[in-house]
Amino acid sequence: MKNTLILGAVIAVTVLIQPAPQASAGDESWKSLKRESKRMKIDETAKESLDELLAKNAKAKMLFENSYGWAVFDNLKLAFGFSGGGGNGVAVEKDSGKRIYMKMGTAGVGFGLGANTYQVVFLFQDARTFTNFVDQGWQADATASAVAGQAGAEAKTDFVNGLAIYQITDTGLMAHADIAGTKYWKNKKLNR
Repeated sequence: MKNTLILGAVIAVTVLIQPAPQASAGDESWKSLKRESKRMKIDETAKESLDELLAKNAKAKMLFENSYGWAVFDNLKLAFGFSGGGGNGVAVEKDSGKRIYMKMGTAGVGFGLGANTYQVVFLFQDARTFTNFVDQGWQADATASAVAGQAGAEAKTDFVNGLAIYQITDTGLMAHADIAGTKYWKNKKLNR
């Protein structure tokens, strides 16, 4: 019995002091495939949302043609007394086609119950606005709103602070949809 306990202790110590197993080439390949699959899904959603916006909103199409770049985010927002949400997206330089994958998150307090999915489309007027958004992240303040729809499109004549922002829901483009309290930042895992 004593020898069994000693043998058990030696095995336990041996297991504890061994280095953690290293990721195999197969594991890294699997992670790479998962990242690529996620990027492809984000790209597909972004293209569909951008195409829908440009087809339905002539003003957005004109701004897009004069823009430096664009970004689209797919978001899920939940409300159960407190609200919160998150999603993924991609920012694209038009001329080079360079893609930077990003995340978004939102939180708030208020009355509500349910879930809402929507896409947010950003059009960037110039390189400086695009680079600041991508490299430093961006947080929508209380005055930020997405402008679309018939009345919104007529009221909006140009970029505001280098940005034009649109929100698309299941029911279509939203006029003056609020995106305040939403933060955007680079997705380190998808930009490897």
